Amino acid sequence: MSLKPERWFPIAVVITVVNLVSVPFAGAPWHAAAHAILAVGFGLWAQRLQQRARPGLGKSDTAERIADDVQQQLDSLQSEMLTLKRELSEAQERLDFAERILAQGAEARRLK
Repeated sequence: MSLKPERWFPIAVVITVVNLVSVPFAGAPWHAAAHAILAVGFGLWAQRLQQRARPGLGKSDTAERIADDVQQQLDSLQSEMLTLKRELSEAQERLDFAERILAQGAEARRLK
């Protein structure tokens, strides 16, 4: 039987939580300490299982990759915003031009 991290991870998490919850209820100090040690051990095991199930996570460069992705998205949004600003400026210039032409036509008809 092979160890499947997808199956054993939730079990390890449950065992960790059960041991953590049982620490205050243990009668003797050695009993509470045993539960605390088991909780830490099962917690570390759960963490290792999670890293095996998702090899890309838990590495030191994960934060760097996320930061790079966010920076790329930010650069893309800034570029798109500049394009939209330019297009809006051009549309405003065209509108101003059309208003001037219409105003000249209206004034020419008024003078006739």
